[in-house]
Amino acid sequence: MKVVIAIDSLKGSLTSLEAGDAIRAGVCKADPGAQIIVRPLADGGEGTVEALTLGMGGTLQSAEVTGPLGERVTAQYGILDDGQTAVMEMSAAAGITLVPEKKRNPLHTTTYGVGEMIRDAIGKGCRHFIVGIGGSATNDGGIGMLQALGYGFLDREGRQVPFGAKGLEVLESITDDEVLPELAECSFRIACDVTNSLCGEQGCSAVFGPQKGADPTMIMQMDKWLAYYAMLARDKYPKANARAAGTGAAGGLGFAFLTFTNAVLESGIKIVLEETKLEDYVKDADVVVTGEGRLDRQTVMGKAPVGVASIAKKYGKTVIAFAGCVTPDAKVCNAHGIDAYFPILQRVVTSAEAMDKENACRNMTDTAEQAFRLYLAARK
Repeated sequence: MKVVIAIDSLKGSLTSLEAGDAIRAGVCKADPGAQIIVRPLADGGEGTVEALTLGMGGTLQSAEVTGPLGERVTAQYGILDDGQTAVMEMSAAAGITLVPEKKRNPLHTTTYGVGEMIRDAIGKGCRHFIVGIGGSATNDGGIGMLQALGYGFLDREGRQVPFGAKGLEVLESITDDEVLPELAECSFRIACDVTNSLCGEQGCSAVFGPQKGADPTMIMQMDKWLAYYAMLARDKYPKANARAAGTGAAGGLGFAFLTFTNAVLESGIKIVLEETKLEDYVKDADVVVTGEGRLDRQTVMGKAPVGVASIAKKYGKTVIAFAGCVTPDAKVCNAHGIDAYFPILQRVVTSAEAMDKENACRNMTDTAEQAFRLYLAARK
């Protein structure tokens, strides 16, 4: 029996690979002779760097960069084993979790550190980038990142505008004569699962500004400033399109990537599945195992387990899912390629006990063992 395991992390408990190894242990108890392959899985959000880097034989890197409030922070990213591909999460340098709630104010938060991370990876030979842009604390249209890469965002005196969305208020011109030369050799796959435009009622300021600390007045101001920024960019770079889906992601960082770099915005799970070449492993498997921390109706809306299941069903494979918990509406997953799913809790416990790493590993292993004993018995 050949089993391919690709399970998302159980956040706060098990990483993707830890969960996969726990399932491997359970399958081996049911069938000591099974051939088992564990592949990393993530959806482009939190945990993607660790899952892809460690799961694909890469190395984790640390870089001291400018944090969202202008302070120095240590950001972690990965370089895959090809030495050419960097995996990053913008939140490592400009994430909302780096800003205390009382200090959240998008007029001041910057993406400059994201550009510094990219510069660091370019200096280490990377030319292909996978970047998750969820969880931002910023609404600066990505100009901070671009300043770190050498673009000039200048006020009427020819000085770089200040960090944060307030820099957009005094923006008068854009220059590119000092851009890092290597940037032209780089390609970016941006994990982006929102479709908001840069400006307007569904723009980044109106939709995401409040959770970043913006009040109604700030939202109106930032939306106006971003519209002017987009107009300046369009005058100089014809491909600038503030109405394109995803340009409002991460406070306009989507717009910055699309306009100023060689980038595409894609579904996070699509990027991960292609980069990990999961399909190559699934083709001749007997069973494919997936799952995540919580299996529910949201799982079918572009999340990792259903992405795995869709590949498996191309080849008619049996798909089993394990989850920390499942909700009654998780039944919809059966219509989207998951043949059977199992919650791993063995008894009534507190949330803290359920998420304890040792307990979660044991529960995952025990549940996988019993599920595969049933599978093997049914095949006899």
